Amino acid sequence: MSSWEPWLAEGEQLKYRGIVEAIEADLRAGRILPGDRLPPQRMIAEILGVDLTTVTRAFNEARRRGLVEANAGRGTFIRRRMDDGRFLGASPIPAVDLSMNIPPQPVAANLKRLIPETIATLLNEENGMQNLHYQESTGSESDRAAAAVWLERRIGDVRPASIVLANGAQSALFAICECLASPGDSIAAGFVTYPGLKAVAQQCGFRLRPLAMDAQGIVPEAFEACCVLDAPKLLYVIPAIDNPTTATLSEERRHEIVEIARKYDVAIIEDDPYSALQSDPLTPIAALAPDITWHIATLSKCATPALRIAYVVAPAAAQAARLAAVIRAVNLMVPPINAAVASRWIATGILDDVTVAIRDENIARQKIAKAALGDAEIAADKCGSHIWMRMPPHWRATDFVHHAGRSGISVVPGSVFAIGATEPEALRLSLGVAPDRDALLQALKQLAGLLSQPSGAAKAIV
Repeated sequence: MSSWEPWLAEGEQLKYRGIVEAIEADLRAGRILPGDRLPPQRMIAEILGVDLTTVTRAFNEARRRGLVEANAGRGTFIRRRMDDGRFLGASPIPAVDLSMNIPPQPVAANLKRLIPETIATLLNEENGMQNLHYQESTGSESDRAAAAVWLERRIGDVRPASIVLANGAQSALFAICECLASPGDSIAAGFVTYPGLKAVAQQCGFRLRPLAMDAQGIVPEAFEACCVLDAPKLLYVIPAIDNPTTATLSEERRHEIVEIARKYDVAIIEDDPYSALQSDPLTPIAALAPDITWHIATLSKCATPALRIAYVVAPAAAQAARLAAVIRAVNLMVPPINAAVASRWIATGILDDVTVAIRDENIARQKIAKAALGDAEIAADKCGSHIWMRMPPHWRATDFVHHAGRSGISVVPGSVFAIGATEPEALRLSLGVAPDRDALLQALKQLAGLLSQPSGAAKAIV
């Protein structure tokens, strides 16, 4: 059986090289593995619409590069080892992941020590083993009380009975949509938005309605026009450091959006993972319109995604109970020990310390990015962990992603975030995964060099 689906890498003038580059790209990405068998040459020729000679030449080139080896009577396989003994697939260039939008882990945060120490402390306390038992799908009373304390600074008076714990923001988003919408209903969102919303819509049969955006985020007039034409059930918005555009809705625009939502009876899902990182955050929509807003506050960006803890503030206790019923059906509850760790960090101030350390590291990495990328057209928030970078006219985002991948750098094209027909020629660069500032700097310098090259000449610098 063959595991490789043939394709032609863009940007290569010679088709046989395009086949070889596609094999190498898929190997780097893990879509094919050492030992996998390639399809017969004639089949590849038919799939790609090229002549057999082109494929034969590609296989010869792949063998020359040490990517494949032929086995008489069995076919052509991806090599398991290079001539020097290295396993194939281990890139000679250290891979730098700028695709996953997770926070950096600065030394000052010291999560490697904090997490095991906190767990050990919790389990060694009287009744500590109860943290390993089942609990309510809303989260325990003590965990909801801790969440209310943490959220009070952001939203104001929050009742623990209106709070539900979820397994991260994605789980919370799915559960809220399942509560409020039915298949065929429409959800309005920025024309580029969090891909998790796209996944929820596809799974549940919701229709996504793209809204125009500018430097401040969703344009209120576009939201109202959508309400008139399509009567959306929900509005999904990331008000602070939007993913992917980094825009933050102004105070005035938040009020405008609330007014429109009330006028047309639209519930608001406020996904707010980033405002905890801002040194001077604006008033959340949930504080302006608590009766129509479902607020999601996750620890994934201000602490660590590993805890899988998100707090949902529902408009009222009855609606929180409805949400808990959906969570119960999907995954029963959040891991109690994780929730207990988060509550302890809130009570002791550790969560604030970790958040400040991550904010400081984000600020430092944003400065590095601004200097390294030079004249590139970027949008960024100094406290955020990602950048939105527009492509220069001579580059298509998908081509750039391919060539960056050949250099061992993983980035995400704007098409991943698009929910309408328009796919922006842009990239989201996430600054948090790089292990240190120097690795980030070197990766961004490579991207800056690639940006300056004509797309057809990019292979010369990788």
